[in-house]
Amino acid sequence: MTSPAAGTFRLVPSIPRRAAALLAAGAACALAGCGGGGDDYANKPRPASPINVTAAISDKKISISPKQFGGGPVVFIVSNQTAKEQTLTLETDELGGTQGGIKQSTDPIAPRGTGTLKADMRKGSYALSVRNGPSPASLEVGPPRKSAQDTLLEP
Repeated sequence: MTSPAAGTFRLVPSIPRRAAALLAAGAACALAGCGGGGDDYANKPRPASPINVTAAISDKKISISPKQFGGGPVVFIVSNQTAKEQTLTLETDELGGTQGGIKQSTDPIAPRGTGTLKADMRKGSYALSVRNGPSPASLEVGPPRKSAQDTLLEP
């Protein structure tokens, strides 16, 4: 005679646990998808890609290239070609505009060194100047540049 435990198997209810796990995962996915009707999210286009504008400060003048471009983010790469420390200042060159003006400066740039200045520029006239240096250089900013919304490899 065999013992009662030798041929008896007990079924462990594993299917309900799996079903409970699937239900929990499905509920989590459903809750994650809840975000409202979508009307409260403004899908604003990206700004234009930044452009580089070079500026060189010499004893005689301030050179800029290019002198005309469209509005949007700009990175000025400034070369100080003088024998003394310089600080380049970018400011709006218009009086009584409809919006507030811009006035931004670089950190002091060492002699024969380089510096940068980042600005979000809108349409208008601007001046680049240094204190106790050559006369200011002017530049024109036109209408805003195209959005970088569909540009690949943008952050």
